[in-house]
Amino acid sequence: MSSMTSGVVNGGVSFWFADDGLPAVRAPLAGDAAADVVIVGGGYTGLWTAYYLKKTVPFLRVTVLERKFCGYGASGRNGGWLYNGIAGRDRYARLHGHEAAVRLQRAMNATVDEVIRVAQAEGIDAGIHRGGVLEVARTPAQLARLKAFHERELAVGEKDRELYGAEETARRVRVADAVGSSWTPHGARLHPVRLVKGLAAAVEALGVTIHESTPVTEIRRKHAVTPYGTVRAPYVLRCTEGFTAGLKGQRRTWLPMNSSMVVTEPLSEEHWEAVGWAGRETLGDMAHAYMYAQRTPDGRIALGGRGVPYRFGSRTDNDGTTQAATVEALREVLAGFFPSLAGVRIEHAWSGVLGVPRDWCASVTLDRSSGLGWAGGYVGSGVATANLAARTLCDLVALDSGQGGRTELTELPWVGHKVRRWEPEPLRWLGVRGLYAAYRAADRREQSTYAADSSRLARVADKVAGR
Repeated sequence: MSSMTSGVVNGGVSFWFADDGLPAVRAPLAGDAAADVVIVGGGYTGLWTAYYLKKTVPFLRVTVLERKFCGYGASGRNGGWLYNGIAGRDRYARLHGHEAAVRLQRAMNATVDEVIRVAQAEGIDAGIHRGGVLEVARTPAQLARLKAFHERELAVGEKDRELYGAEETARRVRVADAVGSSWTPHGARLHPVRLVKGLAAAVEALGVTIHESTPVTEIRRKHAVTPYGTVRAPYVLRCTEGFTAGLKGQRRTWLPMNSSMVVTEPLSEEHWEAVGWAGRETLGDMAHAYMYAQRTPDGRIALGGRGVPYRFGSRTDNDGTTQAATVEALREVLAGFFPSLAGVRIEHAWSGVLGVPRDWCASVTLDRSSGLGWAGGYVGSGVATANLAARTLCDLVALDSGQGGRTELTELPWVGHKVRRWEPEPLRWLGVRGLYAAYRAADRREQSTYAADSSRLARVADKVAGR
């Protein structure tokens, strides 16, 4: 292990919880109970859904059941990207037409504003800085993908997006070997745990009941079953994202994809002068095995990537523990982007899982015949998407219960989307591990050959993946 990664805090859920403190855990369910709506999962999707349900129909009895504590999953471990990306938009355009994709993208653009608005209204200090999102290209093949990506975003109405060359990119962030970038104002950096803690407190203040340390083992019509009792409700909403595979009958519904992160020690003024990044944009790239990063509220760099992408049998990690090889690989990514930071110490590493449907499309559904609903499959773009999904679930419940009518959100193309299940093991494990091996090999080939076209390996992998 590098001296720059020795002594790193590994796991402990995430740096965000280490920084802001682990919460005092709320009481578990004490026995059988009843509600109007029971929400399974105390992350962003579940908490936002509870928030909007109580705002829309205040008399509803809403209960949230969480297996550990609110934000234990992806909501407390993510990269803090509040941005307008949504998984599956281009597929929805093919399925439902271009205008449907435009409506979905407009809704996502507005969602960034909505999260910021609610955080301000509820007095949640989540370290939000609206610097937009900068996606950089560092090879000719990445630049070709960047330009194609930029054109697709313009085509769905994002007219305020900007395309930069190497010099303009360097004026924002001095990324080594950057040959171009695309920037959108529809994005912000935030502290994920401060947001989830503040949201949980706001939800409780509205009268929502939250039970933590209460794992739901099975969801069925009008029932959420736990070891401590069953909550009965006309509506049972599954908001479990990467932990969905742990529920009875859901093993192959969404694949729990692993993502890992590291955070540096606080950087000096000299380091920041060398790097730039005064606009505090969230930063990503156009590699096939891409990275994502932010400049944290306390002056560090938090950076993530795939590491070990998937564990056999859809298993999830133990409190975010991360392999040493993954920590070293992410340190190398940091040094590759910012050579002047090669001597900076890595202080914390952690991992988490995100939900990946077989067609890589986020979706929202309410089955009106059973009252069962779900939202997720965000494929790593969940910080903002969870809010749009929650508002959509809220509108669907209001529509079904006679408390509201059809809305712009209930008519979005991701509502009611159906997708086939993942393959059984060992095909699932072999396939995912093989895909990411191909993506990494494609990135290495593009960097070594400096070819203008994307590697054929990656194109084949995309087809196999169903992306």
